[in-house]
This record gives sequence, C-alpha cells and structure tokens, in this order.
Amino acid sequence: MRPKIYLFGDSITGLSFTNGGWGASLANHFSRTADVVLRGYGGYNTRWALLVKEKVFPAAESGGAPLAVTVFFGANDASLPDRYGAFQHVPLDEYKQNLVAIVAFLKKQWASTRIILITPPPIDEAARILHPYVPNPSGFPERTNEAAGRYAKECVAAAAECGVAVIDIWEKMQKLPNWEKTCLSDGLHLTRNGNKVVFEEVIAQLKDQKISPGTLPPDLPLFWQIDPKNPLKSFQNL
Repeated sequence: MRPKIYLFGDSITGLSFTNGGWGASLANHFSRTADVVLRGYGGYNTRWALLVKEKVFPAAESGGAPLAVTVFFGANDASLPDRYGAFQHVPLDEYKQNLVAIVAFLKKQWASTRIILITPPPIDEAARILHPYVPNPSGFPERTNEAAGRYAKECVAAAAECGVAVIDIWEKMQKLPNWEKTCLSDGLHLTRNGNKVVFEEVIAQLKDQKISPGTLPPDLPLFWQIDPKNPLKSFQNL
C-alpha cells in the first residue's frame, strides 16, 4: 500500500482539492508514490478539531504511520468575539494549547509521522465586508488581518514548543504584490495563486524532511521499467 499524507484543517483545506487547489496539486505531485488524504472541515476551529480528532484519523494499530500530516487551523479561531462569527471564536491562549494538544495526539499515534502546522492566512477586511456568509447589518468584517496575525504568531510559537515544522502563510503571502487580490478570493479563501503559494511551501517543507517523489519508491513498476519482450516478468516479485 502507498504511504499517506493527511491534510487536516478547515475550509481552506476542504477546498484544496478544487481545480488548482493546493491539495489537488499535492496529490498530483505524489501521484505514484503517496496518497494524499483530505480531512477538511469547513467552519471548524481548533476546539472542534480537538473534539473530533479520533474520528478523523485511523487508530494507530489499524495500519502504517502516515508520512506526514498538515494541520491548518486558525482562520475561524480568529473570528472576532463581538461580530457575527463569534460562535467560531477561540481565545488566543486556548488556540495555542489546542494546537499543542493536536500535535501531541498525532505524535502519540505515530512517532515517525512528520507534522507541519500552517498559520491562518492574512485577511482582506474590505473583501470580507463584501462577502459575508450570513447577513451582516453591522457593515463590519467578522475577521481582521491584525487578529489573524496574532493567531499566526501563536501557531508559530506552538510549533516551536512542540518541535515541529511550521509554515507562516500569514507572513509569506503579505510579501507578495497586491496579495489581497492575487492570493484571496473573498478576503479569506484562496485564489489559484494563493493555493500555489501554499502548495510550494508544503512541498518545500516535506522535501526538507526527506519526503518527495524522488525519495519515495513508486508503488508498482513504472511503464519504462516493463520489459516489452517479457512484460509479465516485471510483476513476478511484487
């Protein structure tokens, strides 16, 4: 069986298998060497993720350890407590401790699995006003970039505390020209270009940890390895 890479997160992960999404690109990248398994839950925060983690991941004894797990939460936790997304809000200190608990759970399940935390993305507040997901008579955004930045900082701190890798998407995206429009479709979710940024960062982190198509064997003989004079010979010792 092929080894697995799990993607665990909110809607930014859930939408990653759409056309041009970072998860779909990752699946294509590892198409003959690993299965990329989507576990994206739209609207979820770390509090809810912590409650359902045993239902999301298989029991440790049910199969081999995944190669890697990405944990991509924070955009919903950072919803402001006095706006329409308040029911998704998680206080900053709890957010960090929830991430630490999720990482501890994954490490206990599979000691060899590589874990990558990903911070929430930056927020374009003007676009959030234009794209509310419920009626918003206040006219104020339910998220701010400043709040997302504070959660991104705690995500980085959680990764350091746990000794795992982290991708600071909040910081990296804001280095790009006109990031509000080129990286975000509605002030929160990712455009094709935003997905490309995440994909490139994830494969770079995986490569740093010796996980790449070049380091993983294909699951079955490649076409060019099959002897045209005796094709069945290539399948005798599988």
